[in-house]
Amino acid sequence: MNTEKDRYYPKELSWLSFNQRVLQEAGDKNNPVIERIRFLGIFSSNQDEFYRVRVAEVKRNILILSNKGETDKAAEQSEIMEDIQNKVEQQTIKFESIYTDIVKVLKRYNICIDTQNELTEYQTKWARQFFTNKVLRHIAPVLLHNKVDLVSRLNDSCTYLFVALHLEDKPTKYAVIEVPSHQLSRFVVIPPQKSRKQKHIILLDDIVKICLPQIFKGFVEFDSIESYSFQMTRDSEYSINDEIDESYVEQMSLSMKQRLSAEPVRINYDGNMPDEMLHYLKRRLKLSNIDGMVPGGAYRNFKDFMKFPNEGRDYLENPELPAISTKDFTDFDTVFDAIKNKDILLHYPYHRYLHFTEFVRQAAFDPSVKHIRINIYRVAKNSRIINSLIDAVDNGKSVTVLVELRARFDEENNIEWAKKMKGAGIKVVFGAPSLKVHCKLCVVSRKEKGDIVRYVHFGTGNFNEKTAKIYTDMSLFTCNQELAKEAVDVFEFIQAPYLRHKFKHLLLSPLNSRTKIYLLIRQEIQNAKDGLKSGIIIKFNNLVDKKLIDELYKAGHAGVRIKMIIRGMCALKPGVKGLSENISVISIVDRFLEHPRIMVFENNGDNKVFISSADWMTRNMDQRVEVGCPIYDPEIKQNILNILNIQFQDTLKARVIDSEQKNHYVRRGNRKKTRSQLEIYAYLKRLEKKV
Repeated sequence: MNTEKDRYYPKELSWLSFNQRVLQEAGDKNNPVIERIRFLGIFSSNQDEFYRVRVAEVKRNILILSNKGETDKAAEQSEIMEDIQNKVEQQTIKFESIYTDIVKVLKRYNICIDTQNELTEYQTKWARQFFTNKVLRHIAPVLLHNKVDLVSRLNDSCTYLFVALHLEDKPTKYAVIEVPSHQLSRFVVIPPQKSRKQKHIILLDDIVKICLPQIFKGFVEFDSIESYSFQMTRDSEYSINDEIDESYVEQMSLSMKQRLSAEPVRINYDGNMPDEMLHYLKRRLKLSNIDGMVPGGAYRNFKDFMKFPNEGRDYLENPELPAISTKDFTDFDTVFDAIKNKDILLHYPYHRYLHFTEFVRQAAFDPSVKHIRINIYRVAKNSRIINSLIDAVDNGKSVTVLVELRARFDEENNIEWAKKMKGAGIKVVFGAPSLKVHCKLCVVSRKEKGDIVRYVHFGTGNFNEKTAKIYTDMSLFTCNQELAKEAVDVFEFIQAPYLRHKFKHLLLSPLNSRTKIYLLIRQEIQNAKDGLKSGIIIKFNNLVDKKLIDELYKAGHAGVRIKMIIRGMCALKPGVKGLSENISVISIVDRFLEHPRIMVFENNGDNKVFISSADWMTRNMDQRVEVGCPIYDPEIKQNILNILNIQFQDTLKARVIDSEQKNHYVRRGNRKKTRSQLEIYAYLKRLEKKV
């Protein structure tokens, strides 16, 4: 068990295993059919990001190692790239099979997704009129010739049609057309001709295909025309230079432009595209042998299907779960009275996110509030939180906002917010360029009876009203002044990393998280050796840091029982004889994306419980500012343990993560059917009735 392959599962393949679980949800016939097709959209969106980030990194590693002459390491990365390609091809075949099945099921519910060849004469005529009136204005074909740099012209968030225009005895001419789904809905509902019972939906792609002759007629000679969809995915990496005469925002803006022209790492294309067209497209996109070529069905950019409309009955999608208002807040006149009364833990999206936005809104006008500090990683495009912070400045408060400009794929949004906040008079801080700030802190300082009293929020998820409706996350509100003081110290550390603060309570990356976690694990090892109660429960998005995994292996070998819930990548191999017999892992994929980071250490019956912003990845331990907060309130601690226990009892949406990551569902046996997300919602509602 000493080789890397014996001890760790490759993180890239583990990520694909996670996306396989998403695909399982699309294939699960027990899910409402509209939710199934939306899961296909989630799968597709995930895969796009996988290529932009993970595959692009592997490709860079191959090139760098090859240039350095490190052929063995380059060969290892090439092997991973080949494994990725094989697994993606298998998933693509499964994806197309599931999509075909979903289309049939939708038809049984009188929702028809029609292709261009399935339209009636009436529908075709309507589609042509729709194209002329709504679509044509957005069409700007790129006619390909030697002077056109196609790579620079393509946007990897778009779907394109690759068009071949044939003329007898003349060379074929080629063009590329962007499907204008950023300007118009991808899903076009065709008005009924007679029966209103059936709803007919056609994709914008097919409307453009129907009208291709109209686009080129009079400009290019042709006697036949054909088209096939494709999508290009670019490397998402970007570089930030060290020129001191450029502002950080200007550097980030420049790096965003670099991303737009970055090299492609994948071409996703209609598998029916003729070889001649495919070879020509590959040549024009300057693809190498290590770039992914992924054939599929007729449609690209399936991420749009996350917004697939329900044109049928309500039961074709998940019933709404109305967010819970907690009496911990609503029984008090102000949020500050509530938090001073006791620590409060919210669990989104089961609880209303309004409780947090009220925390900020009330702070913005409360005469007693003197200072608001918050760090921003990902926020909504129309953020009520930031608007409240601007109101706070207007009301004479000091406001400090730490904006992480390098939140991947949210950089542009954050740059615009940073400019707006600066213009409003907010003190905007960008932190150290070498450290991403990923913690989820908000500190409100009030003057009460002549003293400054701080109210603090520690969270596992972003301050984002939109994602709070679909991500499960935890927020702790506390008036514990020792925790609040250390939270303020985190902001000071970010602005002046050379100042060394002592953190007695918080786990703070990159200062002490790793060492404190080692100590917590090793204490469990010692307890096991001494015959005392020991155990570790972990819930993360990703577990890939090899040093931390090795510590877990040591703990399991010493007799510590370790149970984990890992949603995404898991490089640890559970249940392997001689390595990890005492370690078990499940993964839960359901209607909400599991996002909390939780650590529980048995500590001989006196559980130590933490919520955190950090996964167990090397970057989160050593290269980011992350905060883990201990839970001191006994009632909250028990509620977290109860919620974790509900998830470990899941018999419907939990998969066993074994050493080969086969994604088998947890065996139910004689146990009752338990869907943990619905059970947690019911549990939290029951708690409100007990108050």
